[in-house]
Amino acid sequence: MARETKSRAVVLLSGGMDSCVCAALAARDFNAAALHISYGQRTEGRERRAFLAICDRLGIHERLAVRNEALRAIGGSALTDPEIAVPESPIGHGTIGHKIPITYVPFRNAHFLAVAVSWAEVLGAEKIYIGAVEQDSSGYPDCRPAYYRAFNEVVKAGTKDGRIEIVTPLIAMRKSEIVILGLELGAPLDLTWSCYSREDRACGVCDSCVLRLRAFQEAGAADPIVYDEAVQRV
Repeated sequence: MARETKSRAVVLLSGGMDSCVCAALAARDFNAAALHISYGQRTEGRERRAFLAICDRLGIHERLAVRNEALRAIGGSALTDPEIAVPESPIGHGTIGHKIPITYVPFRNAHFLAVAVSWAEVLGAEKIYIGAVEQDSSGYPDCRPAYYRAFNEVVKAGTKDGRIEIVTPLIAMRKSEIVILGLELGAPLDLTWSCYSREDRACGVCDSCVLRLRAFQEAGAADPIVYDEAVQRV
């Protein structure tokens, strides 16, 4: 189906693995527009480059990159406050997701979705894709299915036509299943960036790196990004 005849969708694209696979799904089924939000996170420059490269590879031409100054000013997270260290979780560590970690950015996805809904109204898009994952994740409360059910009610009540729907196609998937789906879709996983703390080589020991490495291992695939030489892959 030609791009011009497809329905519109907005996809939130951070530049990470989950959002990349989500963007590949959106680009396959819709005339997709990609939204990237920088919020003062440690790796914002690297994530922005990943966003642009993924859009190029997937052929997503309509893009919006914006800054959110509030989340950095509010702080309270290791991702936005340079005084709070990003914790290390050695590979094989089994407690990720058992409690909300210090890398949680308070109510972040509400900020992101608000921008996405506003843009979707302007574009006439009826779907918003977000790569939220509940299983095999760090345990962030704004990645739960109930959160998106509630947010969809807010969108229905607070938009002109009430027809915009937030969809979370990956939310019930294991990380290894997301890797496999990404490979099947031809998603550019080699262009993604997941590390919380570094922009040159992935650290391999933050929660996000550990979950990613574990996912590729369980999927029986090689992770295509470069990790710190000191990281012992298992």
